[in-house]
Amino acid sequence: MFNDFEILETLSMFREQHLDVRTITMGINLLDCASDSSEKACQRIYDKICRKAEHLVKTGEDISHEFGIPIINKRVSVTPISMVAASGDSTDYTMYARALDRAAESIGVNFIGGYSALVHKGFTDADRRLIASIPEALSTTNLVCSSVNLATTRTGINMDAVRLMGTIIKDLAEKTAAQDAFGCAKLVVFANAPEDNPFMAGAFTGPGEPECVINVGVSGPGVVKTALESTRGQDLEHVAETIKRSAFKITRVGQLVAREASKRLGVPFGIIDLSLAPTPVVGDSIARILEEFGLETVGAWGTTAALAMLNDAVKKGGTMASSYVGGLSGAFIPVSEDEGMIAAVELGALSLEKLEAMTSVCSVGIDMVAIPGDVPATTISAIIADEMAIGTFNNKTTAVRIIPVPGKTVGDKVHYGGLLGSAPIMAVNTASSAAFIERGGRIPAPIHSMKN
Repeated sequence: MFNDFEILETLSMFREQHLDVRTITMGINLLDCASDSSEKACQRIYDKICRKAEHLVKTGEDISHEFGIPIINKRVSVTPISMVAASGDSTDYTMYARALDRAAESIGVNFIGGYSALVHKGFTDADRRLIASIPEALSTTNLVCSSVNLATTRTGINMDAVRLMGTIIKDLAEKTAAQDAFGCAKLVVFANAPEDNPFMAGAFTGPGEPECVINVGVSGPGVVKTALESTRGQDLEHVAETIKRSAFKITRVGQLVAREASKRLGVPFGIIDLSLAPTPVVGDSIARILEEFGLETVGAWGTTAALAMLNDAVKKGGTMASSYVGGLSGAFIPVSEDEGMIAAVELGALSLEKLEAMTSVCSVGIDMVAIPGDVPATTISAIIADEMAIGTFNNKTTAVRIIPVPGKTVGDKVHYGGLLGSAPIMAVNTASSAAFIERGGRIPAPIHSMKN
């Protein structure tokens, strides 16, 4: 139960510190929609999503109104479509993307994730078809998000897939050039992708998930930033404890929403994803939290250490508040979505190389980074390979959501609006990695993967 002080404190978090429930995401298993007729499978997919998630948006709005808790997004994630489409008679998988898009529009959600493939150890024919269709699928739909898992600690890195995704990202950028390559904002590649992640663009419902499940993502960078203002001049142990207490409070809010949504929808509660996901709004920035540690600007020496401590304290505080913390849970560092990160890039304090170092200790990877449109596909693949290595060899999730913007170069800026914000074009090392990427094959799993 909440006492009066906690209620007033929580209300202040909502009103003044940008605390929100970033998303209620319903995961839906679509394996029973498979058919040897792709047309029939697409109809089953549409029907099942509309049936299961019919009341998702209204339930989220009702909870938000009744409890006074901002719930920003209502989303759906589904079984990786390459699995569902494998038995169908069509080789053009864009029809599945269109079915997902129609269903998402019908039920009124913000995004639908799961146009996905899991290829960390190799490709099925269905995986190849789905990946080949991504540029067309994401450029001709509005709400569909796509992800591809390229590596795991147990299997190593599928470098053939890494090479292919560089080309796919470039093709998608060209197909959405009129929107400054916006399609690439809906595509993410992973190492060690979690099967219960409620956040887009990487959400999908893994094979080990229930028939239907509710996962909730909570975000509160402003709450943590405000709490840390009271620790100025104190040692870092006190800073860590303050972050843990803030994360505990934030997670309790998510737990309340998740259980209420689960009860009203008659769907099992899955996990709370306590991810400090920023927005372009001033006061809702991960970068500003790190600067509150004592850094002049994010990107200065010490940034990686501060981010490691922030990520660890968030996870510790969250797991004290709920037994079902999952997904990614930690700190996100998307450049375009964080006004402090944008400021650091424009100042020249934050480079792509420094971002890569930071990804070794945060919950995601190189995220919502815009680069010049003339960067070769092999260089994009090499950026992906480095992130996959960080995830695989450190037994953590890493990801890449990168946007090569046709016709733009360093010094330019692109504007996507809403939560996606604005992205300054970042410089990329021009030394070639082509010969390395063209080798293909598989980077073997690290020795510490053998835990049986």
